[in-house]
Amino acid sequence: MHVDIATETPALPAASAKRAWARTLDTALGPLIEIPAALLVVAEVVVLLAGVVSRYVFHSPIVWSDELASILFLWLAMLGSVVAYRRAEHMRMTALVSMASIKTQAFLEAVALAAGLAFVLMLLHPAYEFAAEEVFVQTPALEITNAWRAAALPVGFALMLVVAALRLIECADWRHAVGAVAVTGLVIVALMLAEPLLRTLGNWNLLIFFVLGVGALVFTGVPIAFAFGLATFGYLMLTTRAPAMVVVGRMDEGMSHLILLAVPLFVFLGLLIEMTGMAKAMVGFLASMLGHVRGGLHYVLVGAMYLVSGISGSKAADMAAVAPVLFPEMKKRGAKEGDLVALLAATGAQTETIPPSLVLITIGSVTGVSITALFTGGLMPGIVLGITLCALVWWRYRGEDLRHVKRATKGEVAKAFVIAFPAIALPFVIRAAVVEGVATATEVSTIGIVYAILAGLLIYRQFDWRRVYPMLVSTASLSGAILLIIGAATGMAWALTQSGFSQSLAVMMKSLPGGALGFLVVSAVAFVILGSVLEGIPAIVLFGPLLFPIARQVGVHEVHYAMVVILAMGVGLFAPPFGVGYYAACAISRIHPDAGIKPIVGYMTALLVGLVVVILVPWISIGFLG
Repeated sequence: MHVDIATETPALPAASAKRAWARTLDTALGPLIEIPAALLVVAEVVVLLAGVVSRYVFHSPIVWSDELASILFLWLAMLGSVVAYRRAEHMRMTALVSMASIKTQAFLEAVALAAGLAFVLMLLHPAYEFAAEEVFVQTPALEITNAWRAAALPVGFALMLVVAALRLIECADWRHAVGAVAVTGLVIVALMLAEPLLRTLGNWNLLIFFVLGVGALVFTGVPIAFAFGLATFGYLMLTTRAPAMVVVGRMDEGMSHLILLAVPLFVFLGLLIEMTGMAKAMVGFLASMLGHVRGGLHYVLVGAMYLVSGISGSKAADMAAVAPVLFPEMKKRGAKEGDLVALLAATGAQTETIPPSLVLITIGSVTGVSITALFTGGLMPGIVLGITLCALVWWRYRGEDLRHVKRATKGEVAKAFVIAFPAIALPFVIRAAVVEGVATATEVSTIGIVYAILAGLLIYRQFDWRRVYPMLVSTASLSGAILLIIGAATGMAWALTQSGFSQSLAVMMKSLPGGALGFLVVSAVAFVILGSVLEGIPAIVLFGPLLFPIARQVGVHEVHYAMVVILAMGVGLFAPPFGVGYYAACAISRIHPDAGIKPIVGYMTALLVGLVVVILVPWISIGFLG
C-alpha cells in the first residue's frame, strides 16, 4: 500500500518552480515508458500464440519463437518495473509507516525514494558491464548478439534512476528530500568504513545484512525488491570478493525463466475476465442457485473466488471482479461491512493454490517442480479450505431472515447457467490445454486471452476498447513489480547459498523432531510469518529453493509441500495487521480496515483448520497426480 503524503510546510518559490519542472518532465516521460511496455505485452501474446498455432495446428514449430519471447520478456520486466516505480506500485510494507505522524510519514517516503535511488545507482554500472559482456554471446536460433536482451537491464535501471530523482525533487518539503539523501549516504559511508571489521565477522554478516538490514528497510517502507537488492549488494561487496556484476547476473537469471512469461499474460487475462463480464456471469449463476439460502451469498463469494481464481491468476483481479458484483446485494440483506471484507480476504488466502495461480507458476520456476503437477494438485486444497470457511458461514448466518428474498425458478437458474457456461468453461479449457499437451503452462494463457476476447465480443457483447490500453499498462506494472522482486530475491538466495547458510538450514530442518510432520508444521508456521512480512512471491522465491530439497530428503512429496507452504503464506498475506492482501481487499471493497479486524479472526481460524487437514492428509494434494 502506498500513502500519498501532503505537508503543511509552505514551499519556497524556487522549490515550487523546480517541482513544477520535475512534474512536467515526469508527465512527458510517462508515455515514453508506458506505451512500449504495453506494446511488449501485446507482442508476447502474439509471439507465443503464433508458436502454439504453428506447432499444434500446422505441425511446423517456429524455432525462434521462445527465443524472441525471452528477449522481449526481459525488456517487459524492466520497463514494467519502471512503470511500477513511477506509479508507486512496487510491493512494500507500510503497516508501521502508516502509524507514524504525517511529518514522519513524509520523511520515510523520502527515505524510500533515496534508498531506491541508491539501489539503481549501485547497479547501473554493473548492469552496463553485464550487457557489454553479452555482446560476445550469440543466440542459437535468431543468431543475434545476446546484448539486445541484456541491454534491458542498464536501460531499466537508468530510467528508474531518473524516476527516483524526479520523485525526490517533487517532495513537498525539500528538507525531507535532503535529509533522506543525507541519511542514506551516511549509512552507506558507515558500512564502507566498517568493511575491514565486517570481513572478520563471518556468517554474523548474514544477521547484519539479511535480518537487520532487510528488516529495517522493509519496515520503513522501502519497496521489497529494493530492500533485497540493497542487502545483497552490500553483503557481497563488503564481506566477499564477488564482483558487482554477479548481483546483476543473478537478477537476470531470476527474471529470465521462460515459465515466468505466464505472469503478465495471466494478469492481463484476469483483467479481461472482469472487463468482458465473464466474472459477472459466473457470480450471477451461483447467486441464482444459492441466493435464497441462509448465508447464501457468502457461499457464492467463496465459490466465485474459487472459479475466478481458476482463470485470472491474480488475487487483486479476483477480488475486483467479484466484490463489486456481490457486496451491494449482501449489504441489502444486512451483512456487516466488516464481515464482508473479512470473508473476501479469507477467500483470497483460500484460493492461492487454484491454477493458474501466479504463486504456483513462480514456485515451479524457482524449484523445478512440474507446473502440470502443481496445477493438478492445487484444486483440492482450495476446496478443503472453502469447506471450512463455509462451515463458519453456516454457523454465523444460521438465523438470517430471508423472508423478503425471492427464490429463483428453475428456468431462471437454467438461463443463468447458459449465460455463465462460456465463462465457467474457461478454467477447464486452460487446464485441459496444459494436460493434453496443446500448450505449455506459459503458452496456455494466450489461449485463455483469445478465448476471453472472443467471448467478450461475440457472446457477452461487452468489450470496451478504451480500457485495453490502461489494462496493458497495469499488466506491465504489476508484472514488473513481481519480476523485479523475483530477480532481487534470486540474488539474495544465491548469496545465502554461497555463505553456507542453506547447508546449515538443511541440517537444522532435518534434525527437527517429528520427522516429515514436524518439518511441515515448522514450515507452515514460518511461511505464515514470512507471508505477512515479505508478501507471498518474495517469500516463495527466497526460501523455496532452500527448503524444497530438504522436503524431498525428509520424505515429503514436493507437490504436497508446495500446497502447504502456499496456503500458509496465503494466511499470512491476508491476515492483519501486516498482511498486505488484507489491505488490498479493503481498498477494493472501499471498507475501512478497522471494520474487518474482529470478524476476520474467525475466518483465519477456519483457514488454519483447513491447513492442518491439508498437512495431515497428503492425498488431498497428490491424490490426483496419477
